[in-house]
Amino acid sequence: MSRETPGRGIRGRLMRLSRRSRIGIAAAALVATAIVTPATVASAQDAGTDDVSTQAVSHRVPFPCGQTWSGQTRTNHSPLRAVDFNRTNDQGDAVTASAPGTVVHRGSMSGTSYGNLVVIRHSDGTATYYAHLSGFAVSNGQSVNRGQTIGYVGGTGFPNTPGGFGAHLHYEQRTSYGGSAVSIRFNNASVYYYGTRNYTSDCGGGSTNPYTPGEVCGSGYTQINSHAVTGGRIYLMYNSSNQYNCVVTIKSTKIGTASPVSASLEVQGGTKSTDSGNFAYYAGPVKKHAPSTCVKWGGSVGSSSWTSAWSHCG
Repeated sequence: MSRETPGRGIRGRLMRLSRRSRIGIAAAALVATAIVTPATVASAQDAGTDDVSTQAVSHRVPFPCGQTWSGQTRTNHSPLRAVDFNRTNDQGDAVTASAPGTVVHRGSMSGTSYGNLVVIRHSDGTATYYAHLSGFAVSNGQSVNRGQTIGYVGGTGFPNTPGGFGAHLHYEQRTSYGGSAVSIRFNNASVYYYGTRNYTSDCGGGSTNPYTPGEVCGSGYTQINSHAVTGGRIYLMYNSSNQYNCVVTIKSTKIGTASPVSASLEVQGGTKSTDSGNFAYYAGPVKKHAPSTCVKWGGSVGSSSWTSAWSHCG
């Protein structure tokens, strides 16, 4: 199976084709297709001085790979820099994390019309908001990876609007949890302000693997070793808080195309666990609790494989 997103996310399933937006908006006449990559910065209108140009985390469109959604910005939106995403029959469609981080809010938010809301705090202190969800796929305090499903499109909220506005995702990027909303950027390109554009979740691609071992293993893991194989590199990560090791093999060839790759981890005195298959970006994460215990770790890309001796015993 091909790996499309970090963690246990979508593995190369064929995504539905993009469909027309159904939010009734006067600005719909402005709709144009825009796959958001750094190259499209020139075609996207910068939103103004409240942009966070030094933002350390790069965000992607918050939907599974290959899907195209209509994104609307408008001058009467609250907050002003938010985007409403919509496509035909989108009730219950998956919403994914636009960048890795930690869930700091899951549920309703008093005094707002967000309805079911997920807030994710990212490593640079910024936060993203995902509102009006029909349901949740994460818990408070959970670490999530970019592209991991966090909830499902819905129309919850709007207590003063009979019938609501229909199912859609209300999305924000903020300076922090509870901070100011800023101009939204995907792959370092600003979304269009103000009007409607189509945005495709490209999930990286190109000649460089868009995923890092830290993103795959999750928050709290740091690299303690790595070993190169032809076509990729195997990483051994460790989380000092929970004393878990994590192994992931990141591809450097055939990126975005399903091909054989594996990652394995064995704790001395235990059994070996392996994640293997035809994956698009990486194999893993393989995690095991190993406090003060030796481990063997390894992996493969294609026919090139490697396994360590017993190591990192302290």
